[in-house]
Amino acid sequence: MADSTLIFIVLGLTLAAFVWGHFRYDLVALSALLGSVMLGLVPGEEAFLGFGHPAVITVAAVLVLSRAFERSGVVDVIADQVLKVGDRLFLQLAALTGTVVVLSGFMNNVGALALLLPVAMRLAREHDTSPSMLLMPLAFGSLLGGLTTLIGTPPNIIISSYRGDVVGESFGMFSFSPVGAAVALAGLAFILLIGWRLVPQRAGKASTEEMFDTAHYLVELSVPEGAKAVGWSLRDLQHELEETIPVLAVVRDDKRRAGHAFHGTLREGDILLVEAGPDEMKLLEDKAGLAVGAEPEEEEDDLQAPAENGESLKETPAKEKVDTEGLQLVEAVVRNDSTMVNRTVTQLRLHNQFGLHLVAVARDGGRLKQRLRDIRFRAGDVLLLQGGESELSESLTMLGCLPLASRNLSIGQPRLLLISLAIFAAAILAILLDVLPAAVALSTAAMVSLLVGVLPLRDGYQAIDGPVLVLLGAMIPVGQALETSGGASMIADSLLALGSDWPVVVTLTGLFVLTMMLSDVINNAAAAVLMAPIAASLAHGFDVSVDAFLMAVAISASCAFLTPIGHQSNTLVMGPGGYRFGDYWRMGLPLEVVITLVAIPMILWIWPL
Repeated sequence: MADSTLIFIVLGLTLAAFVWGHFRYDLVALSALLGSVMLGLVPGEEAFLGFGHPAVITVAAVLVLSRAFERSGVVDVIADQVLKVGDRLFLQLAALTGTVVVLSGFMNNVGALALLLPVAMRLAREHDTSPSMLLMPLAFGSLLGGLTTLIGTPPNIIISSYRGDVVGESFGMFSFSPVGAAVALAGLAFILLIGWRLVPQRAGKASTEEMFDTAHYLVELSVPEGAKAVGWSLRDLQHELEETIPVLAVVRDDKRRAGHAFHGTLREGDILLVEAGPDEMKLLEDKAGLAVGAEPEEEEDDLQAPAENGESLKETPAKEKVDTEGLQLVEAVVRNDSTMVNRTVTQLRLHNQFGLHLVAVARDGGRLKQRLRDIRFRAGDVLLLQGGESELSESLTMLGCLPLASRNLSIGQPRLLLISLAIFAAAILAILLDVLPAAVALSTAAMVSLLVGVLPLRDGYQAIDGPVLVLLGAMIPVGQALETSGGASMIADSLLALGSDWPVVVTLTGLFVLTMMLSDVINNAAAAVLMAPIAASLAHGFDVSVDAFLMAVAISASCAFLTPIGHQSNTLVMGPGGYRFGDYWRMGLPLEVVITLVAIPMILWIWPL
């Protein structure tokens, strides 16, 4: 069987696996690489050269520098100003989307979205705005901002490196800016003037209570005399019930202890604050002997229990709405690359391994009513978790979750802020003056940030998105195999035959639209890797400059606006915004039309054929 046929089979299976989404994209990419090696499409000794490719190193360095910006307080200064825009929706949209467009040009666009997502949620809560009106424009803005510079998005880095292989000179730091900035401004104008009106307005789900309706499911259960649960630990309770029923707090001797931090045994007279429905309450009564409600004398006392953080809890009778203040509840959204995806709370051992209690799960803007132990997590799920304040951040990072709780803005240390900016500016200057290649300059900047203490070494390693690097490292050799096997030339020849009677610009537009469609269903970096050799073959077939075709791939690969699976930014806002799969195309389709109408003329003007 010809090599070109084999590579088409490998890529067909790879694309199908990407679209299916059952396996993580890094595992799919690695499988494609190993399959290509076994079929003889990629030489064994060259199988892992992609992991040392400049594009991979550059992406890793940008991720570290993005985290350094966050740590030094650069982004917090900006976010603090965004929160002052007031209650007019247009101003909120302009401030949030405009800010994320600018930030995404100089840091990883997913990182920029992750920093501003809590700010958007806080704005929605303070001004009683539906988050659905803010979050999709914010996600789309992060994609648009990434178009403007070399380091804004992985496809730009990939295309720049590929151009270096083809013509001997890579695209520079701001080579993407004329076209990218024009597209970003046009897209931003569309979103602010028309696009936000096309977003389905979901009922306000901006607060924990509204999204999860927690208070209606929290009940107080007392441990009466002779109850089976006397002498049990909370772990024993869960084991006996064979069910994950979160115990948020244990009240004893007028003091409330958070459930995740209670390691003793239950005594007669203890009160448990439990997250349970009618079925679970009956289970607790039958198997543990717990009784609904507190003892009468305790209800009359209206105890004011001290919270873990030193604040006092409101006086609340047990019969009324149960008080959750001080229980350190946090909302978090599951990222695409999270270890939680397709796993259950039992498989993850959330409490034993991470010290977290799962209280509730929301999906598509509404709370899931099924048993917590039966839920298999999906990317975009919003979780209500309880855990120790000091461990929450680290646990969420390890699990691959993004916290949505109100962000306590910290300006950071002015010295670190200035040092961070100076390091980044020096790296950009080195790239502009051709003193160092982009990969070397940005890696040096990342290393210096770690050495001078702008970013702790542990945070630097946590900032590196392993699945994305594996995806790039694995797909780069596969993309090269598409070229060396003659597969890219075959596709290009077919497109040339179809467009032989048309102007070159028609084929260029077709390539642009095809790449956009591909990026809507697979990772944008993978789309760029696969389409780059086809673009180069088309340019050679028409005997025109390769730059216009490569720039078309770079811009279109990052314009995944039709689905929540095309880009991680889209997935991250799906749960908090209450969006459904079919909501994205409403604003995304006309936005892609606007981008195509602006991008093609700009490409032909800046990069003439």
